[in-house]
Amino acid sequence: MNKQDLIAQIKAKRSFLCIGLDTDPHKIPKVLQESEDPVFEFNKQIIEATAQYAVAYKPNLAFYEAQGEKGWQSLRKTLAVIPPHVFIIADAKRADIGNTSHQYAKAFFEDLKADAVTIAPYMGEDSVKPFLSYTERWTVLLALTSNSGSQDFQLKKLADGSFLFEEVLKTAITWGTDQNMMFVVGATNASYLQRVRQIVPMHFLLVPGVGAQGGSLAEVAQNGLNKDVGLLVNSSREIIYASNGVDFAEAAAKKAHKIQLEMAELLQQNELL
Repeated sequence: MNKQDLIAQIKAKRSFLCIGLDTDPHKIPKVLQESEDPVFEFNKQIIEATAQYAVAYKPNLAFYEAQGEKGWQSLRKTLAVIPPHVFIIADAKRADIGNTSHQYAKAFFEDLKADAVTIAPYMGEDSVKPFLSYTERWTVLLALTSNSGSQDFQLKKLADGSFLFEEVLKTAITWGTDQNMMFVVGATNASYLQRVRQIVPMHFLLVPGVGAQGGSLAEVAQNGLNKDVGLLVNSSREIIYASNGVDFAEAAAKKAHKIQLEMAELLQQNELL
């Protein structure tokens, strides 16, 4: 999916919601535990209930890889039921030397046919370029993450007074363009979004941390929206685990709809619809 198609989907749905499929087998409602593939059945019902409100889904691969071959089967079946024209982000956080990254890129873009994959940029350009060689797909680089450990490296001050994550942004924008590269900026660090936007004014940002992690959607929108919207705000646990009863899909739909309505209002306020 190219940038123009993504923007069109956002405006059509009046939403920039990405739903994270961080599906933990131990948190799946009991009503599904006896099914042939509980993970897939859970994901399928979540997707069917929320697809009208979401422009993207982001399966976190760790939750599938931990289940071995069965997990990969659940993932493949899950991807197959995501409606066409919905953006798929493989949350894999991969990167390695060039020939290894090439194999990762082939796995996610050719085999799984994801639209985007998350990448750790700290091994430098040669570890990222193989992903960017897929010009119709997206490389999503970690810039400023929502975990407390982001202070260990990403928020280290450099000699010129800037932060390390800003140097990552300045360097990375020379590798790709706003047509094939996004950046992860956590909602729990939303106060830094203005600094991010000074460096990457037109790139899309994938923003986790809204909801269960305490990030503010209004603050993210205030500091992160651009003329193309430019945001995919991810919510995982708050939506998919809104209920652990038989009404889990209905509860997920209600939560997703609530967020979508908030997003629509923010888009309207910023004259983006």
